[in-house]
This record gives sequence, C-alpha cells and structure tokens, in this order.
Amino acid sequence: MNRMDTSPSPLRVGLLGFGLAGSVFHAPLIATTPGLALDTVVTSDPERQRHAREAGAPGGGQVRTLSSADDLFADPDRLDLVVIATPNRTHVRLAHRALDAGLPVVVDKPLAPTAAEARELAAKAEAKGLLLAPFQNRRWDNDFLTLRSLLAEDALGEVQRFESRFERWRPRPKGGWRESGDPQEVGGLLYDLGSHLVDQALTLFGPAASVYAESDVRRAGAEADDDTFIALTHESGVRSHLWMSATAARLGPRFRVLGSRAGYVKYGLDPQENALREGARPCQGTPWGVEPEDAWGTLGALEDTRKVPTLDGDYPAFYDAVATALREGTPPPVTAHEAAAALQVLETARSFTRARTM
Repeated sequence: MNRMDTSPSPLRVGLLGFGLAGSVFHAPLIATTPGLALDTVVTSDPERQRHAREAGAPGGGQVRTLSSADDLFADPDRLDLVVIATPNRTHVRLAHRALDAGLPVVVDKPLAPTAAEARELAAKAEAKGLLLAPFQNRRWDNDFLTLRSLLAEDALGEVQRFESRFERWRPRPKGGWRESGDPQEVGGLLYDLGSHLVDQALTLFGPAASVYAESDVRRAGAEADDDTFIALTHESGVRSHLWMSATAARLGPRFRVLGSRAGYVKYGLDPQENALREGARPCQGTPWGVEPEDAWGTLGALEDTRKVPTLDGDYPAFYDAVATALREGTPPPVTAHEAAAALQVLETARSFTRARTM
C-alpha cells in the first residue's frame, strides 16, 4: 500500500508495547482516529495480549498480537505506521529498525536519551522521506491550549515568568524501570515528566539560552530522581521555572504565568489521562477533555481577576495530524528536532545532578 495514498482505506498501525503508555494512551487514540486502524500489538505478556486483542475500534475486527519486535518487522509491508511505546531504553534501537524497514514511526517520549541520538534519528527519517513524530501529547492538554490562546490574545502583556508543575504525592516508590537508577533505563522524573515540562516551555517561549537544575532522590529505597527543579532563561527573555516531584504533600498550581499586565493561575490536571485510564474513549460528536467551571483558572492582577474558561483538551489531535501527514505529506505534529532541543535541556539539567554527586 502506498503510504501517501489518499484513498479512504485506513492506515494500518503496529503498536510496540502495551504497558501504561501503549494501553492507556496510544491504543485508544489510534483505534478512535478516523483513517487509522490498530492492526497489531506487540507484547510478550499473555494477559496484555488478551487485552490488546480487544483494543481495536468497535466493529473494526480483532487486533493481531505478536510476542516480539522481530515478528513485526518480519512483515513490514503489512503496516503503514509503527508506534513505539516500549521502555525508554529501547526507543532509539526500535526507531532505527522501523525506519530501516521503510516504516513511518511515532515514538513515545523521550524520543532518545540524548539530543545527538535524536538528531541521528531525524537525519535518517529525512533521508528516507519517512515521518518521525515524538509523542508529546501534553501539547494538547486543556490548560496548555488555554494558555496558548491567552498568549495569542496578548492577555497577559509581556510574559516575564512561566511556572509549571507536575507534582504528585507518592511517598513510597512503586518500583519498575521508570524508577530505576540504572542510567541505561533513562528513568527518573527528569526524563519522564521533565520531557513534557521542557517541551511545553520551549514551545511557548522559544529556545533556552541557559539552564540551571536541582535534582534529588528523597524517598527511602528510591534510586532515580524523584524531586527535580529546572530553571530556564529563554532567548526571548522569559524565565521558566519547572517542577517535577513525587514527594509533594501539598500541590502547587499547575501553571502560574506572570506578565506585565496580568497573571494566569491554573490548578489541577487535564482530565484526559484519568478518562483514558477509566476506559473512556474519544468519539466524534461527543464531549471530550471538558473541564468543569470550578476547575477553571483565573486571569488578572491582585484581586481584580476573572475566571477563564478552560479550552477542551484534545489528545486525539495528535493522531489526527499524524494521519494527515501520512496521507498528504504535511509536517508531523511534533518534530524530532523539537525533541532534540528539549533533550539538550534535559542533558544539561542532568549534568547539575552529576556535578553534585561527584
């Protein structure tokens, strides 16, 4: 099948990995995106295979399951797109395999452990004329979309400071590769939540001119960073302060943005992740990503503030854009070069941690 074909036949997607990222985010969004069909899921776990076979869109037929990436790449012509939602340490290797097989690829964040590896993947994808899209779904969070709209309206004046947080209260480690101290696993909050926070900051305010970071391992038994802070000075002059923590007994605002005329403060998380975890699925014509009025943020100065309706979150927009890019040759919704810029910031931030532990 010609991957640039504009026929209505759905593009067939192979999904590598069916853990949290694969089962909660990618499979539901792929299966409900017009023009895409979840064809194959690769997981060696029998229970996950059972759930994966039921992950296709209603009426779309049962999903094929395979036990290894080798099985998937043995028949690349069956597929039009590969999505990599495996542990972080495997992202680069599997992305290279997909591109070498002539397959466009979506890679869950972080795209790679280093900016250099991300740029190498970008160069290969460009040389082969294939799509390579890092999955940065938090660009379609409701609060982020609302803030972008306020900035476009110049509602805050000249932005001076951007504060952004992903904080949790998890006093006991859960274990697993995400909390491993092995550098090969690319675990810890810096690369997990930091990938989102830095990507959002760079998307809003442009390249970073300088980076400072503080990172700690605070919980007993924890191996990877669980309480990290990054300060960026953007080339635009905006300063971004970014917090990611598993040890926050009291949560700060998700956003606090201070401008020359007004500030915007928003608490709480976008509802889409919880909805997906609970089994809800985005369907055309039905509300999705909607937030109640009591969760809206406020805009203004001191006591002169007003509530700002939060725009609906829109994770489906990512795969809508991927499908359009594959059919029409438009740019991907997120580029590997953008991911490399964020990874450069994360690498610099990690260097502060290494300096403190020498």
